[in-house]
Amino acid sequence: MFRKAVISVSFALALLMVASVAAMAQLAPLSGRVVLEQDGKKVPVVGALVEVYRTDMKGTLPSAKTDKNGGFQFAGVPITGTFVLSVSAPTIQPQIFPGIKGGADAILLNVVAGNGEKFTEEQVRQGASMSASGGELTPEQKKQQAEYEAKRKEAEAKNESIKKSTEVIKTSFQAGNQAMSAKDWATAIQKYDEGIAADPQFVGSVPALSNNRGIAYMNKAVEERNAAIKLTDPTAKTEGLAKAKQDLDESIASFAKAWAMLKSAAPSDELPKANLDAGKMGALLGTRDALKLAARVELVDDKMMDSAKTMIPEYLTVETDAAKKADAQLVIADLYRVNGDYASAVDAYKKVLETSPDNPDALVGAGLCLFAMGAVNNNDKTMYQEGANYLQKYVSVAPEGHKFKADAQAILEQLKNEQKVTPQKVPTTGPGKKKPGSN
Repeated sequence: MFRKAVISVSFALALLMVASVAAMAQLAPLSGRVVLEQDGKKVPVVGALVEVYRTDMKGTLPSAKTDKNGGFQFAGVPITGTFVLSVSAPTIQPQIFPGIKGGADAILLNVVAGNGEKFTEEQVRQGASMSASGGELTPEQKKQQAEYEAKRKEAEAKNESIKKSTEVIKTSFQAGNQAMSAKDWATAIQKYDEGIAADPQFVGSVPALSNNRGIAYMNKAVEERNAAIKLTDPTAKTEGLAKAKQDLDESIASFAKAWAMLKSAAPSDELPKANLDAGKMGALLGTRDALKLAARVELVDDKMMDSAKTMIPEYLTVETDAAKKADAQLVIADLYRVNGDYASAVDAYKKVLETSPDNPDALVGAGLCLFAMGAVNNNDKTMYQEGANYLQKYVSVAPEGHKFKADAQAILEQLKNEQKVTPQKVPTTGPGKKKPGSN
């Protein structure tokens, strides 16, 4: 996920020597190797493009590419000619090599790392012209030289900045992970923030740091919430729960940031496909888990609802397991219920029941929401009836000790005694079954 701190300028000056024009003579081979110095070693550059331009007269020869050893060869070039070689490859800075004679053998072309730019023939010949003057440069050549120097200095400054930020990112990532292992969530968050701040737009590191930051905030929220519910002072408890909700908001925002950077990203040297895919799934799963936690501990706000409406559908498009899909849909339904949007919650619970008709959480969720809606709507008997139907089925399928079972039984008894509502069988709408009224 870390970068090489190398940026090449678009055009580099090279020293060129131009021989006098000579007549065509016999041909001779021209060969050599292209190597890149890395860690004190000469590493062959595979697949580098080597182009040959004649400088003692106008002429261009066919190009060649280097083999697995970095070697290249031209079968025959005029032995009396003088040439300049232009070398380019995806991982190097384009360079030109002057004063090459026909018949030269085992030429060693040393290149430097870069971003894979390539010189045009015009640029190569302009460089040759500058060098060939041997004295005072023309105004145009002076302008080109000044532009080069400015770009070179800019590139050097960027390289230095990248090297520094890369080191900060690496150090922050390692320190954050160590703090996570020690369950020191606050320190982990601080370190991940430092890594993100080092280069906020770098797709090779920010999503990974953001995903880990989201996990740290989620764990911190759990601790804040568990500590708050044990407090006896009402004000302190309210403040503690508010802090836990804020941590959950930060967690979800971190996952959302990672997703936003990765959603349309393409694999690259800085972000290999495996890392890209893992980062995307990490952001989606992290959001799902944080939202599920928010619903379970009943710490939900409108920002979470907005994230759920965006991120859960994204998760559903990549998840292939039917049970996990249903669980994610249930998360949305629970969020609506906890946030007081009972009508939307009922619709979401019914969607779960279409594929999982005996899902106890969806049954009781729909039943509780319909009961609440009936009460709000002046004891609406239709809503009470539908709610009772779901609650009765829930009671019949839910295991003993399920968290809402006692509440459901009490509501059914209340509806029977006070509203004269008797539960009816809930129509089956599972796979292979027709919905009521369908043909």
